[in-house]
Amino acid sequence: MSEVIIVGSGIAGLIAAIETSRQHVVTLITKAELSESNTRYAQGGIAVALFADDSVAEHVADTLRAGAGLSCPSVVEVLCSEGPARVRDLIRLGVEFDRRNGELARGLEAAHSRPRVLHAGGDATGFAIESALVHAVRSAANITILEHTFVKDLIVRDRKVAGVEILNEAGEARSLSADAVVLASGGAGQLYPHTSNPSVATGDGSAIALRAGAELADVEFYQFHPTTLAVPGNFLISEALRGDGAVLLDSEGHRFMQAVHPDAELAPRDVVARGIAEQMAKQNGAPVFLDASALGAEFLKERFPTIDAACRTYGFDWAVQPVPVTPAAHYWMGGVRTDEWGRTSLPGLFAVGEVACTGVHGANRLASNSLLESLVFAWRCASLLLNEETFSKAWPAFSKSEVHVLPAEENSTATPVDRAALQKLMWETVGIYRDASGLKRAAEQLRGWRRDGATVSDCETANLLDLARVMVAAANMRQESRGAHWRNDFPETLQSFQHHQNFRREVSA
Repeated sequence: MSEVIIVGSGIAGLIAAIETSRQHVVTLITKAELSESNTRYAQGGIAVALFADDSVAEHVADTLRAGAGLSCPSVVEVLCSEGPARVRDLIRLGVEFDRRNGELARGLEAAHSRPRVLHAGGDATGFAIESALVHAVRSAANITILEHTFVKDLIVRDRKVAGVEILNEAGEARSLSADAVVLASGGAGQLYPHTSNPSVATGDGSAIALRAGAELADVEFYQFHPTTLAVPGNFLISEALRGDGAVLLDSEGHRFMQAVHPDAELAPRDVVARGIAEQMAKQNGAPVFLDASALGAEFLKERFPTIDAACRTYGFDWAVQPVPVTPAAHYWMGGVRTDEWGRTSLPGLFAVGEVACTGVHGANRLASNSLLESLVFAWRCASLLLNEETFSKAWPAFSKSEVHVLPAEENSTATPVDRAALQKLMWETVGIYRDASGLKRAAEQLRGWRRDGATVSDCETANLLDLARVMVAAANMRQESRGAHWRNDFPETLQSFQHHQNFRREVSA
């Protein structure tokens, strides 16, 4: 029996903990309460080919098309072919997906050729999954839960991850040893001032992996959700609404996406986000509107109860009037580079969920594939950890693709980084649009800042700084436009850039 540390308590971390604890002693660490994660706020649902009029092949094709040439076909095949069994496992664990006439209900979302998105509680899918899995974790043996505990760094001995350094609520530091560490810590939406992510999404897992010497991949690809409520906090307005018939309107009440893409409101997310941003620019920055009034008050309240309540809280009666929406940072396709079993380039370190870059999403994630990716690859990671023979074998070598090595970025004369200033800089220079002059400005400013302080908040901001630097470097190197990465100065998609960009940072011996 080995000791395994799992960092993060979204769907990926919870599944990994439940499965791994069947044979190993597990410590599950989360920096907030156990139920606080990106998973909890997922509205749209989970995409899976479960129905007679659908197929794994069609789901694979849709995923590859959305990925804009950078999704790894073999890994996408794993995702889509193993997805149905894993969703059935979720149901056995107590997740109650919505049903219609006794059968699983399903919705259509952008860039899907078939309705295949399961949902629960209308638009509370993530909450339903999180609740069921939290209950299962609390009921499991062999799992120690450390809430309100921050993982500051990885411990590396003899070029192998051997544990973590943590801070508790009081700021007290200590070390925990482990035979394996699984990062399941989510994304980095807090790189931007406007995001659908909760405040805990500060990219901690990717940053500590980078500092320990692990490779990151596809970091230039950050997906901006097209429709968040144009109010402080950017409340997410699910893409499923557009799948059910809601439309986007300009300030004068006219649809505009029909002129942008043949699929109009159901074009891939990057296309819709850019279409909205361009329309907002024509309107001097004023938000566009999402009109769901044709769906009717009763349908909206039943199908989207969470969004319905939020709209009314902000004073919008969306059953009779369009609501103002704007894009916001939503999902990071990049992250810690892994193989199809969650293994990173650093022995002893695994990564699953949004913190990982499996190669599934490529340059642009297909809607509602994120929960499925977390589910499938967390299960695969756990199955490898449960196999003592495989677990103890030598770590596999990654492909010989080029890896860019970044300097440690230590500058004693730099000023302490300010999170709000960093977020503003990222929004202006590495947001929906990028160009050489903005990226140069970002790189210069980021070099002029340094990590500062020792509180959890300080450490989070320092992690954001580390990730901002590598993201700017990657965006600058990719001199083309592809998926969620759009360069105004290089608007074409080029065959010469149909490859992944991998990065690691210099690490002191």
